[in-house]
Amino acid sequence: MKKLISSGSDFEQQFAYSRAVVQDGWVFVSGTTGYDYADMNISDSVAEQTTQCFINIQQALKEAGTDLSAVVRVNYIVPNKEDFACCAPVIQKYLGNIRPAATMVEAGLLDDAMKIEIEVTAKLLSGS
Repeated sequence: MKKLISSGSDFEQQFAYSRAVVQDGWVFVSGTTGYDYADMNISDSVAEQTTQCFINIQQALKEAGTDLSAVVRVNYIVPNKEDFACCAPVIQKYLGNIRPAATMVEAGLLDDAMKIEIEVTAKLLSGS
């Protein structure tokens, strides 16, 4: 059975997607940006956006019945590859002990205010 998870972001409604989809023991979290969904604000700092991405991802994973420890794959998309080094301390904080398979791609994002987008794939925790 498939379970759809929403953050309440207007982007999800506008572009017909879910924040995360749970199916067959896996959680697929859509590309997540640094918007704070409570007030739809976004920081100018790529490091702060990265932190907010992980906060948003953690919330989706929690609703799915898992957490960051179960992440097996992460994709980073940045419009400016020079910004990626600034993200390292934040990535280390959230994924340093987990060390999932990872890819970083330089590409344009939907809104010029977005400096990073992060997508993860995780397993459900046993018992979920």
